[in-house]
Amino acid sequence: MMKKACLGLALLVSQPVLADDLVQWWDASVTVLHGDDYDLAPSHRQTTVTVETAGAWKYGDWFAFQDFITFNGADSSTTYGEISPRFSAGKILGKDLSFGPVTDVSLALTYEEGEGPVESFLYGVGLDLKVPGFTYFSLNTYKRDPISSGNNSDGWQLTPVYRFDIPVGDANIVIDGYIDWVFSADKAGYEENIHFNPQVKYDLGKSLMGEAKSNKLFVGFEYDYWKNKYGVKNVDQSTYSIIAQYHF
Repeated sequence: MMKKACLGLALLVSQPVLADDLVQWWDASVTVLHGDDYDLAPSHRQTTVTVETAGAWKYGDWFAFQDFITFNGADSSTTYGEISPRFSAGKILGKDLSFGPVTDVSLALTYEEGEGPVESFLYGVGLDLKVPGFTYFSLNTYKRDPISSGNNSDGWQLTPVYRFDIPVGDANIVIDGYIDWVFSADKAGYEENIHFNPQVKYDLGKSLMGEAKSNKLFVGFEYDYWKNKYGVKNVDQSTYSIIAQYHF
């Protein structure tokens, strides 16, 4: 279902009529990551290809990704993905709802999908915030509703999403990512956990080919810290991956 959803979004933003009438901006990218020291996996070393799309439309915005993960040395693979549409109160009502640092309020939804007991539906409130130094910063608070059998991740989740740019020479270093903090877990045996996943990337496209290729080609690394990974007590993952990312 997740693959179909991502394909649907790709078709949506590729249609000129819809782009003129509904879609305000959109982006699609492919990222290749390779790293070691992953816990609770068939192999500590893994390679991931991530396909992402993000954008804004007349009534809100969206973000979706699909991971294709290969466990190097274990001769196995898996997939995981999320689709996260948000429906903006400000856009739908046609009013400026800003107050203090808050620039908009949205209905935030996320569908999680993959192999194993990971399927969940999340719903809650999203806030867009104006934070000095950040290109963007949003804060989503969700209620988690597991769907698949054996998925015990009931509870609440707080997810900040951010980006900030640091000028370096004739290009930028971009730091972006998210934090998933699952708290107030409802099921015994499932621990509260926090997943911190920033990427630090150099805008190589802009450096090599100028402003026309800005925000196209990035190289860098991703840090992955996950306390109580998958809700398993005392499994604390801390690892790095090298990455290359291209935006279409």
